Amino acid sequence: MTSLGDLLDGPGDEALVHLGDESWTRAEVRAKADAVAARLTGAGVQSGQAVAVQLPDGVDLVATLFGVWWAGAVYVPVNPRSTADEVEHVLASVEPAAVVTVDGVTARATDRRQEPDVALISFTSGTTGRPKPVLLRHEGVATLMDGVLAKMGWAGRDPDKTPMPNLLPVSLSLWAGLYNLIFAFRVGAAVVILSPFDTKRFAEAVKRFGLKSTVLPPAAMTMLADDETITDLTPLRFVRSITAPLSPLQARRFKDRFGIAVLNSYGQTEIGGEIVGWNAADSRQFGEDKLGAVGRPHEGVEVRVDADTGELQVVTPALSAGYADGADLADRLTDDGWFRTGDVGRVDDEGFVWIEGRLSDMVNRGGLKVFPAEVEEVLRLHASVTDVAVAGVPDDRLGEVPWAWVVGEFDPMELEAHAREHLAPYKVPAGWTSLVELPRNEVGKVLLRELRPD
Repeated sequence: MTSLGDLLDGPGDEALVHLGDESWTRAEVRAKADAVAARLTGAGVQSGQAVAVQLPDGVDLVATLFGVWWAGAVYVPVNPRSTADEVEHVLASVEPAAVVTVDGVTARATDRRQEPDVALISFTSGTTGRPKPVLLRHEGVATLMDGVLAKMGWAGRDPDKTPMPNLLPVSLSLWAGLYNLIFAFRVGAAVVILSPFDTKRFAEAVKRFGLKSTVLPPAAMTMLADDETITDLTPLRFVRSITAPLSPLQARRFKDRFGIAVLNSYGQTEIGGEIVGWNAADSRQFGEDKLGAVGRPHEGVEVRVDADTGELQVVTPALSAGYADGADLADRLTDDGWFRTGDVGRVDDEGFVWIEGRLSDMVNRGGLKVFPAEVEEVLRLHASVTDVAVAGVPDDRLGEVPWAWVVGEFDPMELEAHAREHLAPYKVPAGWTSLVELPRNEVGKVLLRELRPD
């Protein structure tokens, strides 16, 4: 059985983790992980039991991740910024045998165990409701990761070459952060921890480590494009977009500003990793024509579109093991075994996948379909709009109508005229709400549950 815990093994003893001006070698990280595993075993943690970890980003968190696996346990990330209510939701959902904080290891009584191959429990983003605890398997994560590497033309570790470090620009309490951490160890690369994201520190890290490619969430790309003090990101050549949908407008702004190719990607927590994406060859051939597409399916992945709903359905080499609260993925599978993504999209003649929106976000305005992402893109083109979110709200006559929450000093009549110039009348928001800022989670996704009326 594959274990992600084996990824900490490897040749050499180079600096493995970088945080600011500090760094730790492979041997030092191993020693810390050994100590964590011993403390967990001493606290009574048994194979298959969950361990909740609420630590700030750093070498101790990295070592704890591997220490949990070395103890045969299941890793559960808990954001240090979480409220007491949010932490209680996590603990109630997974029933951990221990909680690790900066104060040490606290044992908890529980009989719950997961299957032997479960590596971690990652919570969904919870943009429309309570986050759900997804069970991710060692084998599944490794299999999907190897599909991404195959698309990139990776031929395996070369003992004579030191891979370029992986920069981690998002919190390691998020699946996107942990995924890219694991990805680094899979290819034998060191990691550069950069969280919370800061444009100046990012630019400095790019130059210090000679980064030619990295991952960034759309919000970070927007921050860089907006920061007039950042004028050069040499030698960076490629940025892979992660965590949230990247609009063609934002991709274009970043590319035009820095001359860096933006490679989109697509995956879901329930799947366990990335299943669709770009590589450098596709970027060179189709970069301009396909701007906005999330890429083409990775090895072993098939994508189709439901003729009735437009929903994307996929067959992948791996899926999650369901949810830690006992729910499974049965309602997400079609009768012939395809996974229902919940995203509406299309696949073009060259095999590129385009995402148009979430099926659950679609506004049914009296039988006419409105996808908020399209409306948001148009509104962002107006000079008065700094940020915007569009969602459906109840309407007595039409069932629901699109509504816009706008950040910026805007004239509603002027913005409505702008929308009517570029959109069909039924897609124009029925109303406008002015906000100082949109409620977003740490990866930049808008928390619609905080906007919509009860």
